[in-house]
Amino acid sequence: MDFSESSRTREMRERLATFFEAQVLPRHREWHEAVVVQRKPAPFMAELRDAARAQGLWNLALPELGADDPGTRLSNLEFSGLCETMGRLPWGSEVFNCQAPDVPNMALLQQVANARQKERWLRPMLEGRIKSAFALTEPDQASSDATNIDTRIVRRGDRYIVNGRKWFITGAAHPDCKFVIVVGRSNPEAERTRQHSSLIVPMDTPGLRVVRPQRFMGWEDHVAPIGELEFVDVAVPVENRLGDEGAGFSGSQTRLGPARVHHCMRQIGLAEVLVQLMVERAKERRTFGRAISDYDSVQHAIANSRVDIELARNMVQRTAWLIDQQGHRGSWRDVSICKIAVPRMLQQVADRATQLFGAMGGSDQLLIHHAYAYARGLRIGDGPDEVHLRQIFRTEQAPAWSIAESPYVVPDLIS
Repeated sequence: MDFSESSRTREMRERLATFFEAQVLPRHREWHEAVVVQRKPAPFMAELRDAARAQGLWNLALPELGADDPGTRLSNLEFSGLCETMGRLPWGSEVFNCQAPDVPNMALLQQVANARQKERWLRPMLEGRIKSAFALTEPDQASSDATNIDTRIVRRGDRYIVNGRKWFITGAAHPDCKFVIVVGRSNPEAERTRQHSSLIVPMDTPGLRVVRPQRFMGWEDHVAPIGELEFVDVAVPVENRLGDEGAGFSGSQTRLGPARVHHCMRQIGLAEVLVQLMVERAKERRTFGRAISDYDSVQHAIANSRVDIELARNMVQRTAWLIDQQGHRGSWRDVSICKIAVPRMLQQVADRATQLFGAMGGSDQLLIHHAYAYARGLRIGDGPDEVHLRQIFRTEQAPAWSIAESPYVVPDLIS
């Protein structure tokens, strides 16, 4: 197990970091004013994305690209350090066409789409011309168990008819979202994990309506605005099905594996920003005649955050390496461990930062509230903590002997 960087990866990470520091980070205030305050597209985004692509910093998260597709072929481990840099800003990944949910959607299309579907939907995404969404969760079902999904997909001749309601769908409320991948129940009599199919549904299809944009704990995803969707007799051609009929559940699980780790990579970068902010704040503020950096509680908050970040980074790198070696199916346990541990870490670091900044820590002028809501939301999205813990528990096989027979227990203590 080797996490050391190759010369190629180091060069690309340094090149991306230089680009980020020189051209992305200085535009954050301008981005905030345009997108958050005025609720308009950032006027510089197209130019910035063109510059990133010209430097070969494009589609970095897609290692399986074909020779003719635009992008950089990095492994998950190679991508982890670059994703961490991009994650320092909520909109950083968008500059490099590495934003969710488009990256996992592109990965899914790469794996299961046919040639026509790839040309119609994947290529414009690879080129950064359109955005997408993935519609799984529903308001009337416990979507923590994805096999509960009850949106109906019924075949009628050469078309599928979709009826149902989806909510908290990342990217669905973005004006540039051109299609949504919908998971629905198409084979209700089949075995539990073979009842669902996935369809590509263009956003302008009659009967598909964006009911409303949605927030989580008052936080809004400005890069991929969240939305609630309604499907009323939505008809799409049979050729819009992704993969085989009944393969929707397995496809969604394949998509979610790397996506979960990408979120964790971004969260480490965001946690690093919070530590930087805490250090600067501790230097600047004084209470009772002392700099607050002189107080043990402040020093411990920063030091514990450093410990937590380093542990999380090592865990993410190990999981990324395992995905590269074994694929998602051979690394799902480690993916689940990351998915639980890293959002908890970021939530804890954000809580410490809020306490250190005081009232200012809860304002939307800082990234602290974004970090807290992002972390808290991810503990529910992409599989809640309880589901991942349940899966991990199942791997903890009990030994063949009982406690009374255990070689680790002195018999007199239990007699």
